[in-house]
Amino acid sequence: MNFLITGGAGFIGGHLTERLLAAGHKVAVIDDYSTGSPRNLSAVRNHPDLQVVEDNLLTSDKLDELIEKADVIYHLAAAVGVELVVHDPVRTIRTNVEGSARVLELAARYRRRVILASTSEVYGKSTHPEFNENDDLLIGCPVRSRWSYACSKLLDEFYLMAYHRNMGLPGTVVRFFNTVGPRQTGQYGMVIPRFVKAALAGQALKVYGTGEQSRCFCHVNDTVRALVALADCPDSIGNIYNIGATEPVTIMELAQRVIRELNSSSKIELIPYEQAYEHGFEDMLRRKPDTLAIRSLINWRPEHDLSDIIADVARDLS
Repeated sequence: MNFLITGGAGFIGGHLTERLLAAGHKVAVIDDYSTGSPRNLSAVRNHPDLQVVEDNLLTSDKLDELIEKADVIYHLAAAVGVELVVHDPVRTIRTNVEGSARVLELAARYRRRVILASTSEVYGKSTHPEFNENDDLLIGCPVRSRWSYACSKLLDEFYLMAYHRNMGLPGTVVRFFNTVGPRQTGQYGMVIPRFVKAALAGQALKVYGTGEQSRCFCHVNDTVRALVALADCPDSIGNIYNIGATEPVTIMELAQRVIRELNSSSKIELIPYEQAYEHGFEDMLRRKPDTLAIRSLINWRPEHDLSDIIADVARDLS
């Protein structure tokens, strides 16, 4: 089969590209390297079935041809990371909304299969102990730029569902919950690579806020396995699926665990949100997915635990 991965030189995109090529498929990647990196494709750079197009989704004159030739499109291209979202909200909105609009318009024209990557951020300020795909969503005030990312990705979801209803686009939305693993950069605020890099260097692990906020971390190999299975599952069309681990850990506990498992001498430093991001920054106290829908559909569960993730990230950074 022929696959197109937008943002294919990103962290998840690179792992997905390797997986598809190993399975004997042809893969085209389009990426402008704004947050992705050629390093994420270095292992398959010379693969005969890989085409890499360095271009911007918003302006590319090659996108029409790439989508027409594809059997399946993984739309992963997006502005990512809390630090980027907070400090450059205009770029976040334009990249996510306008880029997705172009991809979905062309995919609908050629009736191509689409897997659209969304995020747990769309659940906003919900206080539910677990987030279900059918939950109502509670987004924060527009004066807080932090919520621009959630709103832009939510609009992407509405775009896909509108094309599905009106034009029969065979699309599926996936909401990622803190996908982590080798080759992820801490440049844009991703917490595990930041912590592991600091621990390996004996530097302080900087915990933002109180450290009481909890997250569930899913290994990128488990996420990719779900993405591959969903593309080949017609029953997933027109639906939304959470992809994530379900074992929460507070950020303070995570910092302590990284130090312990890497036998590091590092200390922990608390950094107020106002210093790390912006005045009035709002965070989600907990973020745990309900994964019953994807488990019931394709019998998917994470196979890697947090210790696996820490060890794999440490090996990658060593």
